[in-house]
Amino acid sequence: MNLAPSEIAQMIELSAVKAEDDDNYLRLMIDYAKKYHCLEVIPLPSRLPFVKELLEGSADIMLGGAVGFPSGGNTTSIKVLEAREQVSLGCDEVDMMINVGWLVSGRYAEVLNDIRAVVEECGEIPLKVILECHYLTKELILKGCDLCIEAGVKWVKTGTGWAPTGATLENIAFIKAHVGDRIGVKGAGGIRDLETLLAMYQLGARRFGLGLNSAKQILSQAFGEVEHAQITQNSGPA
Repeated sequence: MNLAPSEIAQMIELSAVKAEDDDNYLRLMIDYAKKYHCLEVIPLPSRLPFVKELLEGSADIMLGGAVGFPSGGNTTSIKVLEAREQVSLGCDEVDMMINVGWLVSGRYAEVLNDIRAVVEECGEIPLKVILECHYLTKELILKGCDLCIEAGVKWVKTGTGWAPTGATLENIAFIKAHVGDRIGVKGAGGIRDLETLLAMYQLGARRFGLGLNSAKQILSQAFGEVEHAQITQNSGPA
């Protein structure tokens, strides 16, 4: 597959969304994003001002927000307020967790309204919706994709990294086969090596959510470097 290492880095969204991710960990993540020109960094909402400050002078790296993270069980009004605040703080994109409980209960109208309200609040800011595929049947994954498309979402994302399983080749394949070019596909959760990332790319994923350790492993392989020592302190979900 003829992907340059820099092209791979430009599909990677680094996340620091674990409760204990401290200032030092965030600095490490931003330094790494700057070194390899990763596409985006996504911290927890309260850390957005600090991360935005760290990103000064790096216009090529987007700042991402996280709405309803990680359970998706917030009320719609709270999700809208989260999105409003995160956009006002300078987020270039927003990742929103779908309401899994509503989806598995067949409350599709509520799910659609929940997503659509955040899409409308974000305006021109692209919204990605996390399906958390681990908890869904194949049919519900595809239903979630359909609701996202109907609501005007730009990307569907496989998981948060918090569930027992995350992105799989099977999920990426049947999501892409179903959605075609109607919406982008982002793999996230459990992508830990270059071979897996490239296989998912071949199946149609064009964004990849990674924790710092997984990104270091993958980009070290892509750039042909000696693998970095794993960061064990506050490593966050991959």
